[in-house]
Amino acid sequence: MADDLLTQLKEMTTVVADTGDIDAIRRFQPTDATTNPSLILQAAQQEARRHRLAEIARSATDRDDALDAVAVEIGSEISSLVPGYVSTEVSARLSFDTDATLSRAHSLIERYARHGVGPERILIKVAATWEGIRAAHRLEREGIHTNLTLLFSFTQAQACADAGVTLISPFVGRILDWNRAQQPEADFSGDNDPGVRSVKRIYEHYKGHGYQTIVMGASFRNSGEIKALAGCDRLTIAPALLAELAETRGPLERRLIPQDAETRPPEPLDEAEFRWALNEDAMATEKLAEGIRKFMADQRKLESLLGELRRG
Repeated sequence: MADDLLTQLKEMTTVVADTGDIDAIRRFQPTDATTNPSLILQAAQQEARRHRLAEIARSATDRDDALDAVAVEIGSEISSLVPGYVSTEVSARLSFDTDATLSRAHSLIERYARHGVGPERILIKVAATWEGIRAAHRLEREGIHTNLTLLFSFTQAQACADAGVTLISPFVGRILDWNRAQQPEADFSGDNDPGVRSVKRIYEHYKGHGYQTIVMGASFRNSGEIKALAGCDRLTIAPALLAELAETRGPLERRLIPQDAETRPPEPLDEAEFRWALNEDAMATEKLAEGIRKFMADQRKLESLLGELRRG
């Protein structure tokens, strides 16, 4: 009998846990782990963490100090459970401010160092806006690794590769959500899934031109999307889907296979070209803006929680 799908997937793709749930990370033993404001909020709301969070809130100098302290504390705990990268996100509030993003990224790296976690273990997670990509370019030149998130378009992927970022997180499920809303009667199963097609296009472009940037599919709505991207460099998967894969047996076909670079990379996009191409892509424009708003909404909830703990 064939191994379970998760075991087979790990043989062809680096599996990443998309969670701040420590118990889930222990169970599924991923190589890396990713967090974001929504996942940090979920972890922070656990009753077992309230006492420690109250200590952090009361000792923090301001709101941003408290937020970063919480993210790094949870990230440091996760780093002891995975051998690879831990992704920690810069505040969504800074998505359009390159210099402020750089400052917060440096602060996060310094905080991790105080917890005994070196920069080689951390991916600074930044929204794939023009300003975020520029910040990532500068961070990479300093030896700080980056993960460009909220990525919905080939244009964003091309600009990230131009910038030499370590890793990108194209969002599969949210692309599917948008297309379903536009065409509710369409068949988006299997290889017809527009999110799957987007990641395949990016993967083939990167491999065909010799880019070193890692492609990590994210934001899955079902296990079919994951199976359709088996062989991608990395896939970051929520605990419920990790459990489904672990409990399912049967053959898993490798769908994405790296090819030797065939042609030279195209000329890098400049700012005007990037903004125009993104503007022409209604789905990417809308989902990028929505994603920033949603992350910020959860960040505000975490800020409120920390405020209550500080006063209480």
